[in-house]
Amino acid sequence: MEFSHFLIKYGEIAVKGKNRNVFEDALGRQIRIALKRVDGSFVVEKKTGRFYVHCQGEYDYDGAVEALQKVFGIVGICPVYVFDDEGIESLKEHTCDFVDRMYSDKDFTFKVQARRGNKRFPLNSMEINADVGEALLMRFPELRVDVHKPDVTIYIEVREAIYVYSTIIPGAGGMPVGTAGKAMLLLSGGIDSPVAGVRIAKRGAYLEAVYFHAPPYTSERAKEKVVDLARIMSAYTGGFKLHVVNFTDIQMEIYEKCPHEELTIIMRRYMMRIAEAFAQKSDCLGLVTGESIGQVASQTMHSLRATNEVCTLPVYRPLIGFDKQEIIDEAEKIGTFETSILPYEDCCTIFVAKHPVTKPDPAVIRESEKKLADVIDEMVREAVDTAEEIRISPQ
Repeated sequence: MEFSHFLIKYGEIAVKGKNRNVFEDALGRQIRIALKRVDGSFVVEKKTGRFYVHCQGEYDYDGAVEALQKVFGIVGICPVYVFDDEGIESLKEHTCDFVDRMYSDKDFTFKVQARRGNKRFPLNSMEINADVGEALLMRFPELRVDVHKPDVTIYIEVREAIYVYSTIIPGAGGMPVGTAGKAMLLLSGGIDSPVAGVRIAKRGAYLEAVYFHAPPYTSERAKEKVVDLARIMSAYTGGFKLHVVNFTDIQMEIYEKCPHEELTIIMRRYMMRIAEAFAQKSDCLGLVTGESIGQVASQTMHSLRATNEVCTLPVYRPLIGFDKQEIIDEAEKIGTFETSILPYEDCCTIFVAKHPVTKPDPAVIRESEKKLADVIDEMVREAVDTAEEIRISPQ
């Protein structure tokens, strides 16, 4: 059966108070942006706690569903059969036609679940359920009623028109991007940080990102890999700016002057300082990382304390309690995993110490950083000022 309309259900937005319209408008905006990438013409309409997508002429059904499934805020995508409200007899006839066209094999159990949003309709929801259920049994004797665990639920929404559907395609959930402010993601070529970025976007945050590049120790292909990851993420997060920082000189200065067991922590602290500089320029409300407690030496609780010390903005770590397999599962789900495991090293893996400290003392780390005092501030300013900015657009 071909559908010309989708009914879009949302979740948490429905419990918002006086500013609910702000969230609804943001969701409508994100739906329109997502559908721009799909072949076809679409009209998005908001009515009484629902969004409707009206498909004009021929369109890519699978592409539309896939795009809508990546819009945060949507919990259900329902391909619907729409017809005018002409009374109960018309409703029964149209619902029977819907079932006939949807299901060639009628050997299943069902129930009817009606919702009467238009109170002018002469029957209430329970009466609609009974009348339409009876009509279906009369027309298709092989059907059987099961109100507890039916094979198929026939949903009917009586509004200004009548909407009938039996499929609810799961959406991404969460909150619409742009409703929670902006955050700066420290994006690497690994598995974790893209997942963290998408997780924060799911809570309504708009993202920018910063990537630390270390030529010639990291190849141009490593940078392209990160850009590819950003493009995959953008299907969920929307377009964003990616700041590419040349980190080579800073890393070499740290490598030459600081204890090697502290390299990772000190490098990480300067990455956070630089990311925060971009965040403040862009009015971001916090930093985002893909760190998880205990995953590597720089992610022990002691190390995270030492890293946090240099930040004035909050640091959000949405994966902090995840184990590696959970992160991998999430990366596979959002489509970043295969790109993340491509063998192009980033600057963190190139300069990792053989025996990194796992319980760094912030006072000791600060003392080691004094060895950089004569040049490091200027190097950080230059890294920020000369960063390349890449505009990432959803594909």
